[in-house]
Amino acid sequence: MIPSIPQPAFLRFTYGAYVALFFVYLALPLTVVIVFAFNDSQFPSLPWEGFTWNWFFGEERPMIGAFHERAILRAIGTSAWVALCVSVLSVGVGTANAFLFNRYDFRGKNLLYVVMLLPLVIPGIVLGISILVFSSTIANGLWDFAKIDLEVLRPGLVLVILGQFSFITTIATLVISARLQKFDQSLEEAALNLGATPLEAIRTITIPFLRPALIGATVVAFLMSFENFNTTLMLVGSDAPLTIAMFDRLKEGSTPLLNAVSLLLILGSSLLALLVILVQRKK
Repeated sequence: MIPSIPQPAFLRFTYGAYVALFFVYLALPLTVVIVFAFNDSQFPSLPWEGFTWNWFFGEERPMIGAFHERAILRAIGTSAWVALCVSVLSVGVGTANAFLFNRYDFRGKNLLYVVMLLPLVIPGIVLGISILVFSSTIANGLWDFAKIDLEVLRPGLVLVILGQFSFITTIATLVISARLQKFDQSLEEAALNLGATPLEAIRTITIPFLRPALIGATVVAFLMSFENFNTTLMLVGSDAPLTIAMFDRLKEGSTPLLNAVSLLLILGSSLLALLVILVQRKK
């Protein structure tokens, strides 16, 4: 609807009801997850058995809390480590890609740009299978011909990082490129005329201008890595990130412990998103 164009009352009511139902549809599942995280029952379902903090702070089974469940804490640590590695790699390569596609013209540039975007349209599970088959083929070939066993090419955290890096880098590149396109290159030229080297001009002029985009890309990359499931499922080894650990728990039967962990993830994601908003407003 266009606010400046008068609309019939019925149409305004229908549109308002649609918007309200849309947000209820989005919020209701999250609300259910949050509510049952505090249910004093071993099952995340009705009837309501009373309020409890045990699914967060409980120390005795069967109601051991998220902060005392070693497997869950270990999985959170694994996910955080993977997300940190993916964020650093993605933002670093994404920054280089942004300069490459915004500052230089070369043969095959458009084709290379399309290739960079391909991981965004390939299903995550297909991407994971492709990386697994490719790496396993190389690892098996090295073993057959030279008896060299490269563990980094076997399912494990290294492959998980590489698999997530393959598509999250594209998103980081787009975020940073959008900011770089607004940069006035005459500022760099002025710095060069004043005696700065090209590297000094980029470090002191361009990078500070890109800082909001770099922070935003880092947060987005971290969150996307932390919650990734499809690609990770195909590449994971014995050290399972949180999404895989929760999936394994769910196969055994859902408990409010998973609701409690989900609530912690919602809060963590919201805080990171708020951080990005505050940084953007400050700039």
